[in-house]
Amino acid sequence: MLEEVLFILIAFALFMIIFSKIIRHNDYNYIAILVLQAIGIAICFIEIKIGIHSNWFFTLLRYLLSVILPTVIIFLEIKGINFSEIITVNIAKILIAFGKNKEAKQLLTKLSEKYKDSYMAHILLAEIYEKEGGRRKAIDEYVMALDIRGNDYESYFKIARMLKELDKKDESVQMLQTLLKAKPDYLEATMILGEILCEQDRFKEAANVYQDSLKYHSSEYDLYYSLGIVFTRLNDFSQAKEMYEKAASLNHKLFGAYYNLGQICFIERDFDMAEKYFEKCLYDEELEAMSYYGLAKIYVIKGLKEKAITFINKAIEIDPNLLKKASKERLFNEIKEYITVSVKMDEKEPEEKTLTEEDFIDVPYTKELGEKQAQVHLENTTDLVHDIKENTEKQRAEQIVTNIINKEKLRKMLEEEQNKLDENNKEQNSEEKQKTDNF
Repeated sequence: MLEEVLFILIAFALFMIIFSKIIRHNDYNYIAILVLQAIGIAICFIEIKIGIHSNWFFTLLRYLLSVILPTVIIFLEIKGINFSEIITVNIAKILIAFGKNKEAKQLLTKLSEKYKDSYMAHILLAEIYEKEGGRRKAIDEYVMALDIRGNDYESYFKIARMLKELDKKDESVQMLQTLLKAKPDYLEATMILGEILCEQDRFKEAANVYQDSLKYHSSEYDLYYSLGIVFTRLNDFSQAKEMYEKAASLNHKLFGAYYNLGQICFIERDFDMAEKYFEKCLYDEELEAMSYYGLAKIYVIKGLKEKAITFINKAIEIDPNLLKKASKERLFNEIKEYITVSVKMDEKEPEEKTLTEEDFIDVPYTKELGEKQAQVHLENTTDLVHDIKENTEKQRAEQIVTNIINKEKLRKMLEEEQNKLDENNKEQNSEEKQKTDNF
């Protein structure tokens, strides 16, 4: 009998504590707990009323419902774990899984109003808004989540990413820089920050960001490749070459790195290595045409006319726009007449045009765009270097010819002067001889 009385006193005290939570927070999630507690207390009253002792199952059941369950809930909340939040969040997740976002938002909004420090309510609301395209509302929710948990690096990153998408690049950069100071090994934050800095033509800053990240991700080929692109845009081809080589050694199918290496070797006039790199790119559909084009240029320079003709035809067959590019390069003058594709050099140029660096202005920056920009930059630099080399050689040849002509003119002038001098000497000698004879 004493055991039942103690049980009822403890159970009733716990019942009142749970009931007070309903009154204090106007939270009806605790009603189910009250019902279960009431069932446990009712079992005990029935036992006392009838005057019998229930078996072990009912004894365990009433303790579980009326004492153990509410005690666990109170203990969790003392530790900062909100029982009502757990219930609501899980119901919201079920609703989201069934596509009922509206109902889920209503539940979570009520939860966040009742419990201002409900981290999960703000996070789930932010995720729903983000999926629905409401970036501004999502940012607001993530910010509130950060106010509750300042070390929530994932929310920092998501806010920065959405600020970038909203074209608030400077704010995004500040968020990412703050994040990387706190968590320097956050690779995704590094990559997005690097992209934004490249978009703003802040290539030196981007290089520093990528290099700092290498301290924590020394085997990440994407970092080396991004550094290669940055150094390419800075015209530091020596550093770019080193980064591309490292990236390609970590990822043997990184054809973009091989292509850029081929272009750099061409600029350095290392045609044998350039040929090897371009050959590796023939297995990549996007780079195949330009790789054939690069090989054709190499074979022209090496004097392999037949191979050059074969490869320039393959390049134009894959990408007819290269016909326009080839028609402008003096390098191909001697083989233009051997183009066997259906389009001729003097025909109207195709509607599509070969990309230049100006075509990327005002285009939203992406990793793929940065890669393409680096490729175009190298292609243009290659053409420029070759033209300079060709013009320099032409100037030197002209200078040599001019020197020869000038030397010939000088020789003739000296001969004429010498002849005049010889004639004057003869006349003078003749006059002196005549004077001597007369004397």
